Amino acid sequence: MKRSKLPPQNPAAGRRIAGHAQQDHILDPYERQRKPREGTRCPQCGVFFKEGRWQWAPSPEAAHEELCPACRRINDKFPAGIVTLKGAFARAHRDEMIRVARNQEEAEKGEHPLNRIMGIEQSEDGAVITTTDIHLPRRIGETLERSFHGALEIAFEEDGYFVRVDWTREA
Repeated sequence: MKRSKLPPQNPAAGRRIAGHAQQDHILDPYERQRKPREGTRCPQCGVFFKEGRWQWAPSPEAAHEELCPACRRINDKFPAGIVTLKGAFARAHRDEMIRVARNQEEAEKGEHPLNRIMGIEQSEDGAVITTTDIHLPRRIGETLERSFHGALEIAFEEDGYFVRVDWTREA
């Protein structure tokens, strides 16, 4: 398995912080500089901004409406992560691998509602999965590697908020 290693920036470098990429100074451009008003609901997906974060919670009928960062990314067709499944094994087991990716999305979305699969395109080589964040692709890739073995490469963009995950297995 080949992974790009990131130099530690500070003691908190290993923990996940909403809106931050691989290094503390690189922010998700879809995260607003100001927090939405408390009680804001996304009219597209229904996620609710409550207690300082987006979460799946019931919202009052009179909630302020604003698109969440994930829905803005989806509408713009601008993914933060891409998972590419390639090889003979990926072609033969494509449906099962896509189910694994969807299961990882569901698990991630429970705690982090902005981490979603944007789309899945099937190709002659396998499949391409696009996501709204940089954490879900890594989680999908690592799960596929544990479940089906194969070769996994994870590459974070140096100066931006983007990750490319390539999983390959021929036999």
